[in-house]
Amino acid sequence: MNMPPATAPRTVGELRAQGHAPKAVKAEIRDNLLAALRAGRDPWPGIVGFGQTVLPQLERALLAGHDIVLLGERGQGKTRLLRTLVGLLDEWSPVIEGSELGEHPLEPITPRSLRLAEELGDALPVAWRHRSERYSEKLATPDTSVGDLIGDVDPVKVAEGRALGDPETIHFGLVPRAHRGIVAVNELPDLAERIQVALLNVMEERDIQVRGYTLRLPLEVLLVATANPEDYTNRGRIITPLKDRFGAEIRTHYPRSVAAEVDVVRQEADLVAEVGDPLLEVLARFVRNLRDSSAIDQRSGVSARFAVAAAETVGAAALRRAALIGEDPAVARPIDLESVPAVLRGKLEFESGEEGRETEHLTHLLRRAVAETARDRFAGLDLGPLVDAVVDGHLVATGERVPGAEVLAALPELPVLHEVAARLDVKATDSPGRIAAAVELALEYLYLSRKLAKDSSDTAGTAVYGP
Repeated sequence: MNMPPATAPRTVGELRAQGHAPKAVKAEIRDNLLAALRAGRDPWPGIVGFGQTVLPQLERALLAGHDIVLLGERGQGKTRLLRTLVGLLDEWSPVIEGSELGEHPLEPITPRSLRLAEELGDALPVAWRHRSERYSEKLATPDTSVGDLIGDVDPVKVAEGRALGDPETIHFGLVPRAHRGIVAVNELPDLAERIQVALLNVMEERDIQVRGYTLRLPLEVLLVATANPEDYTNRGRIITPLKDRFGAEIRTHYPRSVAAEVDVVRQEADLVAEVGDPLLEVLARFVRNLRDSSAIDQRSGVSARFAVAAAETVGAAALRRAALIGEDPAVARPIDLESVPAVLRGKLEFESGEEGRETEHLTHLLRRAVAETARDRFAGLDLGPLVDAVVDGHLVATGERVPGAEVLAALPELPVLHEVAARLDVKATDSPGRIAAAVELALEYLYLSRKLAKDSSDTAGTAVYGP
């Protein structure tokens, strides 16, 4: 549990005696962002591939005090980016103890808090709120109501005897409860237009309207939202007056380099077996090929979650293979890549007319990714001796029931195999499975470049590289 400092003031009098001054949430974020930039600290931990594009725009918007909407296809890390904003808030912030909206003790805004401040004066009790409690997130769905976001009359409070027009009968919604904090709305265009209208006053006039009467509450909220580009025309749109109130619209994107894609997968994937960087690079290139394919509906996009799920599937295939043959440790080999197309086909949207050819497209693009990765890794390396060894009768079998040691035992001692392993950062002292993964990638490359043949047996689950 996060606990506030033991020396933190517990009353308004103590708070005032320490010289504490209220600060608007946008000013707080601005100051903390500037402090991080000046100290050379990364304000965006875990965000990969946005360093020269999205993050500078986001930092400028925050320094300007703008509300922000992130616009981009699915799986580009928009929500992940918004959640890192929490780190720009002060770790602990004082609030009026028991306050429904988390008001600052020196700046009460609700009728109840104003009354308590007047009655108790310097004895008004102070609590401390951790920054993690100052971030609220709402997934916009068509059934979201004004009451969810802004508030509504609480019938229980009315039944207790309060007048219907009494401000204390209001049950506040998500946005007022995020006072002095950050409120994020995911998939904003999915919010019904009449509900979006309810946010207009919050963003501009900073007041809320509930059931015909207005509460003038000087809310301090940073409102951030996400949207997919196709949502503007398909499922819904952000109404023009609301778009006008956002100070910044920032376009996100998928990782623009193979290295960045690999970093994302390595960071996010929960791998149950060892999956080396060469295979992660294959999957990264595979995803990039999918994003360039005319067979894939690019309006839907190919999420970064696809690459993560692909890596986890390859790791699971390696673990299953290791369990079947009693191999330890479990190390992924190129043979495990074959599990990806069938398992993950449903995560993609194909263009009309491609029905029945989905697996064919995925297999082709995956093989292309293997060839591109191997070509890059083995550039300038003469693999001719490996071809000659196979042609001379050293056939190599691989499959889910073939241990790495058997793959290596099928070949004679060749200097080129040591060079192949070195190109993939594999040492001679590494496990047979890791060395076999390197050799198998070279054999698959020779097959894809039509220098070797490959005979596959569906019944035995094996493949044999031969002349």
